[in-house]
Amino acid sequence: MRHALYCTVFLSVALCTQVTAQDGTIFPKGEKSTTDHQVGTVWLNELSASDSTFNYNIAMATFAPGARLHWHTHPGGQILLFTDGIGYYQERGRPRQTVRKGEVIKCRPGVEHWHGATPTSGVTYIATTPTQKGRTIWFKRVTDEEYAGQK
Repeated sequence: MRHALYCTVFLSVALCTQVTAQDGTIFPKGEKSTTDHQVGTVWLNELSASDSTFNYNIAMATFAPGARLHWHTHPGGQILLFTDGIGYYQERGRPRQTVRKGEVIKCRPGVEHWHGATPTSGVTYIATTPTQKGRTIWFKRVTDEEYAGQK
């Protein structure tokens, strides 16, 4: 009886304890991205791929300080849930925004934008991207002036 009680308590604690990666995050960083559509080091972890039932991807992106994506659009839009660090988000023709852990950005369908880390802080977000209207469309590299918020 006592053994059963200990086992029950142990299992309850084990199931209620959040499993974390070695760096303390819920999910591991993933693989280093090798795309030509970025500056700096970015890691990607595809958490859930789109399929015939769920027509959206869910991925986690982790940016080293100074890393950023090129200008791009998402035909179906995208939602970014910032989970760690400090980063930037900018839509074409609008001022650059600073984003922090706990903030959410809704990238409207077809709106040209970029996002990434600040020069001194990495940033991590979870992205939900609908896929039924098409894949990401990539444009030019974000200039150093744009990255610095001067354009």
